Amino acid sequence: MESHPRPLDLAQLVALDYLVLHSGEFDGPRSLHPDLPAREGELGRKRELLEQGLLVLIRAGLADMVSSEGGLMYAATETGCTFIEVLEAPYVASLRERAEWALHHYSSPAHARIVTRQIINRAATGSASEGAGHG
Repeated sequence: MESHPRPLDLAQLVALDYLVLHSGEFDGPRSLHPDLPAREGELGRKRELLEQGLLVLIRAGLADMVSSEGGLMYAATETGCTFIEVLEAPYVASLRERAEWALHHYSSPAHARIVTRQIINRAATGSASEGAGHG
C-alpha cells in the first residue's frame, strides 16, 4: 500500500517482501524477523504465496491487476489504502516503516533483480550478512 498508486510486478513484490522482513541485512531498520538459517530459501515459496495473496486482495477489492508493457503488475486500490490506514497494531506500524524504507531504496525492477541475486548468492555461499541492525 505504501507504493500506491504505482503498480509493482511480482518479482518486485517478492524482493520487497524479503526486504521488509529482513531489512537489517540491507543496512535498513532492524529486521522484523529473526535471522534464521536458510532464510534465503523463503524466496522460492514467497512467489507462490504472494500470488495467492494477491488473488485474495483482488477479490476483496483491495488491489487491482494492471496490464503493462512489461507484463502483469499489481496496485493497491483506494479501498486497500483505506483498509491499511485503519490498522493500528504496532507490528503493522513496523511493517509500514520498513515498506517505506524498502520502496525508497529498492523500488525499481532493476533493484528487485539485484536484491534477488544477492539473496540467492547468500544462500549459495552460506554468507548471510553479519552487519548491525539484525533482529
